[in-house]
Amino acid sequence: MSGILEAVTSRLQSRPESPTSSSAVRSTVWLLVAVLLVAVNLRGGITSLGALLDGLDGLSAGTRSFLTTLPVLCFAVVGATGMTLARRLGVHRGIGVALGLLVAGLLVRVIGDPWVLLAGTFVACAGIALANVLLPAVVKEGFPHRVGAVTGAYSAVMSLGAAVSAGVTVPIAEAAGSWRVGLGVWALLAVLALLAWVPHLREHGRRRDGGSRVSLWREPVAWAVTVVFGTQSLFAYVVMSWLPSIYADAGFGHAMAGLLLAVSILVGVPVFFLAPSLAIRASSQGHLIAVLTALLAIGFAGLWFAPVAGAWLWAVLVGIGGAVFPVALTLFSIRTATTAGTTALSSMAQSIGYLLAAGGPFLVGLLRDSTGSWSVPIALLLGIAVIQICAGYVAGRPVVIGDPAED
Repeated sequence: MSGILEAVTSRLQSRPESPTSSSAVRSTVWLLVAVLLVAVNLRGGITSLGALLDGLDGLSAGTRSFLTTLPVLCFAVVGATGMTLARRLGVHRGIGVALGLLVAGLLVRVIGDPWVLLAGTFVACAGIALANVLLPAVVKEGFPHRVGAVTGAYSAVMSLGAAVSAGVTVPIAEAAGSWRVGLGVWALLAVLALLAWVPHLREHGRRRDGGSRVSLWREPVAWAVTVVFGTQSLFAYVVMSWLPSIYADAGFGHAMAGLLLAVSILVGVPVFFLAPSLAIRASSQGHLIAVLTALLAIGFAGLWFAPVAGAWLWAVLVGIGGAVFPVALTLFSIRTATTAGTTALSSMAQSIGYLLAAGGPFLVGLLRDSTGSWSVPIALLLGIAVIQICAGYVAGRPVVIGDPAED
């Protein structure tokens, strides 16, 4: 994370448009630090649960499947409120609310029975959903000349947080002798992010960022961006929820299966950092989305036909292919003219996109249980990859949408 921070800070300070005031530079750097601390918390609460899912006692198969779907479903429902929250409170206070929910949810889910685990996971995911929607608007407003660099940085940090939590949650739980400790430790990182965001609540608390009404429902490009976001979300949560199980069914132990998930996420970190800058420089982002999706598809095909022999290679390819995610985040900014437009496209794409993706992990689990193998679920995923490539070429068209509409 420190290397990413240094790289982006250097680029921010070297640009001609940078403020000459040292206090303004410090303010920008501290905003970047806060953004990265928020980002590192946006996947760990999910991948930590996925790593422990097969080892949790007292949960039925249906409850386990529902837990894999709950984050995506929550993102769809709560994400739809992001634009309203931005209009009422501003994006900075909105992220403060999001972090408060995240801390509360991560603490609640480890204190009781399975239904409490479900409730706490929902609250934590509600916080993540709001931060998901609002963070691109913060980047567009706070770093208008370095959208690609900062989006890449926070996407990479998000991926890094997911990888670390997937890789170390099981060892922490085993060392402590309790799954509650393995999950609960991540609340400390969320508290740190909340503390880092407090100064930005004071600075921006009275602003109503993204306050204009923007309508995107009749924009084909907005719908294409939404489809791309939805399909890549489906892939991401299938990977986070089921990749350890795919490897476990192939004969790997739970710790090794969790490590392979961590490797898959970790190898994507540098690609996540670079992909948004490549997207910014390209006249159209369709080719980039197609290449990344093809690598993802090859990784899933390998898991189908040779899950043991090529285990590490497939994990790497799936991780690299997941970089469609930061490209989609970049599209929120470069396809829109204003911060309000970015918030509107982010809210639309994430709420509808996650709704499209919500059934993915659950359906994959049901197909695995009903067929007794991963062949049918993976074949379905390969078909979805084709859809993602087609939508990517439409979403990548060099047009700008989202002019404010009259109230």
